[in-house]
Amino acid sequence: MKITFHGAAGTVTGSQHLIEVNGKTIMLDCGLFQGKRKDAFERNRSEFCQGKEVDLLILSHAHIDHSGRIPCLVNNGFRGDIVCTSATRDLCAVMLMDSAFIQEKDVEFVNKKRKKNRQNPFEPLYTKEDVARAMEQFVGLNYNRKHQLFPGVHLTLADAGHLLGSAHVILDIDDQETGTSKRLVFSGDIGRAGIPIIRDPTPLTEGADILIMESTYGNRSHPPYVETDRELARIVNETVQRGGTLLIPAFAVGRTQQLVYALHKLHSSGVIPDLPVFVDSPLATRTTDIFKLHPEVYDAEIREFLLTDDDNNPFGFGRLQYTQSVEQSKALNERKGPMVIISASGMMEGGRILHHLRSRIEDPRNTILITGWQAPNTLGRRIVEKEETVRVFGDEFQVRAQVEVQTGFSGHADHDGLIDFVRVMAKRPKQTFIVHGEGEASQTLAHDLRTELGLQNVVVPESLQSFVV
Repeated sequence: MKITFHGAAGTVTGSQHLIEVNGKTIMLDCGLFQGKRKDAFERNRSEFCQGKEVDLLILSHAHIDHSGRIPCLVNNGFRGDIVCTSATRDLCAVMLMDSAFIQEKDVEFVNKKRKKNRQNPFEPLYTKEDVARAMEQFVGLNYNRKHQLFPGVHLTLADAGHLLGSAHVILDIDDQETGTSKRLVFSGDIGRAGIPIIRDPTPLTEGADILIMESTYGNRSHPPYVETDRELARIVNETVQRGGTLLIPAFAVGRTQQLVYALHKLHSSGVIPDLPVFVDSPLATRTTDIFKLHPEVYDAEIREFLLTDDDNNPFGFGRLQYTQSVEQSKALNERKGPMVIISASGMMEGGRILHHLRSRIEDPRNTILITGWQAPNTLGRRIVEKEETVRVFGDEFQVRAQVEVQTGFSGHADHDGLIDFVRVMAKRPKQTFIVHGEGEASQTLAHDLRTELGLQNVVVPESLQSFVV
């Protein structure tokens, strides 16, 4: 069996790993590279996307850095099944369409400049028509149901607790070449125990022979979730006292729903004032509707909340409004605070959040609250790193708004959670590959797995590196 790492090796984005076994090629995830636009544009076209060489794709979850190149793969000849949970399939139906829309608009904008310079036009990585074609190949599986992919290769999906429908991938393989049986586990993104809405990650107590494991927060710890709620209340109240607006750039899937639920609880308990809250992201609105369709993955807290809350909706309350049209979004820029605006994209590389930043980033009464990991070279990373001036739509702005960073909303396990993910395994892996992390995070986790748990053969693979296992 051979494993080759084509993405999320030495970085957090572009998750894509190839397994070659028993004459078949199985791809684990097929994600977009995210970051500096020019670099991401080139990498997403040049990195592996040869669909004819792949027999089957297993998708751990719907986030674009794990799913975003699927239409490209199909466009390049992939005709196999795309296996995931049904909730992941539902989310991909809207998220990939949104990705195609953004790419088409970005290319349209770039091509106007290229035309003026008499340069050949670019083509988008894929179109909405490509997405529609790709969705025909999705196959939904329930958690904990063993399924044969090929003779000698069986798949089980376990709840990863990271995002609606997210999964740990368990492959039981009878390797014909070596005559041995092996269990390979791909962690996907490992969720964080104790956060609301979805269930905690399923502990994989049986263990694995081979482990491919994420390391996003491999060198960091999260504060307790209850402190995160208190911090959010503090930030809201301080912004209100200044008469400002709280801007929250948030990923449309997962993070927005967490924030809405947290604000709902704070509003219902009277901890924050009765002020308007706007979710200004069409994708977030559509994905929130999908969250409502999958109560089977809710945790006990949400089930209890539904029984006691007057609104009977964890993602909606009296002062919350989901904007729909461009006109409604633009009207927010003319509106005076105090208020809260949650808008995509989470790394501030596109989307409606840029319009709100342009209008409010130079006003010290306002607050920008960053609640998620920011890729290098993104606008979000520059704001986190306290750069005094940033560019928005090509224009330079002084960062005078207050900047707050909260990691407590993260849907990723922190260092201790990652260690515990392996600690509970009765069979410790003989070979472990650390992926989906920046260099220091991955190396720290690899070191601690060796020293704390005694794991042997822990490797941080480089991009395009292959291993025979």
